[in-house]
Amino acid sequence: MYRHGGHTVSLLTVHIVWITKYRYHVLTGDIQKRCREILIQLCDSEDVKILKGVVSKDHVHMHLEYPCKSSVSDIVKRLKGATSRKLQMEFPHLAQRYWGRHFWGIGYGAWSTGNITEEMVQQYLEHHRDEGNPNAENLIME
Repeated sequence: MYRHGGHTVSLLTVHIVWITKYRYHVLTGDIQKRCREILIQLCDSEDVKILKGVVSKDHVHMHLEYPCKSSVSDIVKRLKGATSRKLQMEFPHLAQRYWGRHFWGIGYGAWSTGNITEEMVQQYLEHHRDEGNPNAENLIME
């Protein structure tokens, strides 16, 4: 579970959350599934491991383990930027709703999870799974 570099050993985890602009409930159906796929692909390419995650109708929760060469702000910038571009390109009707190409709300929440157990994160994500949307897409990679 620890990452080993030439002169480093690390285990950095973070829980991040971000919302759609205006909290519109647009992450449903094919858009939700495609968002999930894009996030998984991006994390794979950035050497970021998804421990748990949920794509809800108006926000995304992700519990990540990442290399020490990366910063949380860079990871979120890449995730939000690429998903916004790809989703608006693949689903043109989103561009009509989000003029100016701003799909995600400004900012994000991030919490270090160094002393939090996997079970605690799972309980939190299940509780916030989308209050009433059992079809929210899990991001769990196993």
